[in-house]
Amino acid sequence: MQRLCGMAGQPPDTEWLIEQASRGHATACQQLLVRHRERIRRMVAVRLDRRLAARVDPSDVVQETLADAARKLPAYLRDRPLPFYPWLRSIAWERVVKLHQKHLKAQRRAVTREEPQLPGLPDESALELAKRLIDSGTSPSLTMEKKELRGQVRAALSRLRDQDREILVMRYLEQLSNKEIAEALAISEGALKMRHLRALTSLRAIMADVIGEDQ
Repeated sequence: MQRLCGMAGQPPDTEWLIEQASRGHATACQQLLVRHRERIRRMVAVRLDRRLAARVDPSDVVQETLADAARKLPAYLRDRPLPFYPWLRSIAWERVVKLHQKHLKAQRRAVTREEPQLPGLPDESALELAKRLIDSGTSPSLTMEKKELRGQVRAALSRLRDQDREILVMRYLEQLSNKEIAEALAISEGALKMRHLRALTSLRAIMADVIGEDQ
């Protein structure tokens, strides 16, 4: 497949590819989608409940996301409702939500565009998030055994508000930048930083409660 190059022969960035795709370059359209494949794969891996493993192949979810995005790309290039990656991620997110609804038969309110329902965080992802929070020094007590503390962080995460937990997942597991998280949540970076701090503060408060219950 022919590859497009950005300035000075460097790999093209997303904005440059969007500009070329808007001018009708098919190769730019293909590269625009493919360049974010691994990020979408990580997002799906973090979110997909392990109970779906026998029914759903994460690679298929990624491929279907990219195929859906390819169909919607002309409208995106015309209207540009979001920066590109948050837009692409929203398509993958919608697929993950629908898979959880279909296969796990969640008895909660149906998903709407205005107020999406958040699937629970898989155990493995919750443990990984706990590990990253602990290793980054955000845990309330680093004097405890890490194995024990991870279990308590996991319990605390389940008690966080959905929005607070979501910010932590996007930051520490999906590894999105503050700018990308703010774009995905349609808030300013300043507001995002305040919510991030609130999420960590809430986690510390819940952790203190959890530790108290265990003693």
